Amino acid sequence: MITKQDCQQINDYIWEIPTGFKEQMNVPVWIFADEELLEEALKDLSVTQAVNVACLPGLAGHVAIMPDVHQGYGMPIGGVMAAKVPDGIISPGAVGYDINCGVRVLASQIDYNSAKPYLSDLATSLYRNCPSGVGEKGSIPLSADELDKMCRQGAKWALEQGYAEAEDLSRTEEFGCLEGADPGSVSKRAKDRGRGQLGTLGAGNHFLEVDVVEEIFDPQAAEIMGLYQGCLVIQIHCGSRGFGHQICTDYVQDFQLAVINYGIQLPDRELVCAPINSKEGQAYLGAMKAAANFAFANRQALAYHARRSFAEVFGSPEKPLRQVYDIAHNMAKIETHKINGEEMTVCVHRKGATRAFGPGFEGLAPEYQKIGQPVLVPGSMGTESWILLGTKANDELSFGSSCHGAGRVMSRSKAKKEIRGDRLRKDLEKEGINVRAGSMPGLAEEAPKAYKDVNRVVETVSHAGIAQKVARLRPVAVVKG
Repeated sequence: MITKQDCQQINDYIWEIPTGFKEQMNVPVWIFADEELLEEALKDLSVTQAVNVACLPGLAGHVAIMPDVHQGYGMPIGGVMAAKVPDGIISPGAVGYDINCGVRVLASQIDYNSAKPYLSDLATSLYRNCPSGVGEKGSIPLSADELDKMCRQGAKWALEQGYAEAEDLSRTEEFGCLEGADPGSVSKRAKDRGRGQLGTLGAGNHFLEVDVVEEIFDPQAAEIMGLYQGCLVIQIHCGSRGFGHQICTDYVQDFQLAVINYGIQLPDRELVCAPINSKEGQAYLGAMKAAANFAFANRQALAYHARRSFAEVFGSPEKPLRQVYDIAHNMAKIETHKINGEEMTVCVHRKGATRAFGPGFEGLAPEYQKIGQPVLVPGSMGTESWILLGTKANDELSFGSSCHGAGRVMSRSKAKKEIRGDRLRKDLEKEGINVRAGSMPGLAEEAPKAYKDVNRVVETVSHAGIAQKVARLRPVAVVKG
């Protein structure tokens, strides 16, 4: 096991495991954490997994792990790596099974105190209109041709179908569509799983949450985003469902042979990869983009249903729910970053980490180019969530990346053994949080006790210079599968 003594302290919030720690390491590992979060991270295998990632060929800079890091498949959740283009690799395990799992936030000007008597009705309406759970069917059936079209167009497809507003796309990462998606690189099995799931939330840690803007730290940025203290917002957290999961499964299997064919030495077989410019690497990249576009369209459909629910309960307000942003936290993307003082084109793998670009980035809506990209950080159920802004400094620190949430400290199986879902529900409702859940064991898996302190995570990225605080949110209604 790696210990604190193996970590060299760069400053109060950045630690390094140098390349000399393990002979096969090609780049160092940077850990963004205060002392308490570092010790928490060292309790599982997440830091060991990050060291294994650093042994992969063709990486640039360093492997970065966020303060919400925890053990995952191959690469830890909360990890970021950059592979050189065209000479580096691409790895499904460094993206994750839920491709483009992400968060969307919509803001209202509905005052919480006025809305309080209607929050139970709102939770019920959201639960009814937004299907959740493991095997639920979506409300938007797709033909095979329409699925392929949606995979190429992402949220643009949703706009054509009437499920989006133009501003939704301008306030979405990559404007809701990754160019170069290739449905032809997606298996029939994946397409069969995905066709009936558009507009569904899923289970696990996916959720819809109604929050109140509790405190604003940057009034100018909050006003640009449409955030007002004391008003309601809604968070949508989900991804590409069984479609993306099957794509990852397929390519993890396919790449077992690719590492042999290309002579790639792996420290962990879960990190199977292929050269990014190889036939196999390009096929995965095209399929991954298709799953990412599915997820953008999926969250867009759920946003449409969330707006329906708000209209059912509050009527059609003059100023309806306005999108703040939509951001992915499981993705591999070709980007340009300054690494060791040199501009480089790299394939940035973010797994449980969000893009967090600073002011001036042309890939943002004009209003956000002035202030930087919104960073959405949901906490655990029953605790605060945060909206942050990316900074220019984080380009060299973390390839323009930040944390994505609180980060687990307890496995789902352990949580179900230690926590009763029905009791948790009562406790949350005593705190004024309306809960709608299809499964009490599923609710127990996501108990606040199973997660790190999100406020500490946010303080760390703030002090490290990765992101800056804009607003803190408090939950008032939660919908779970």
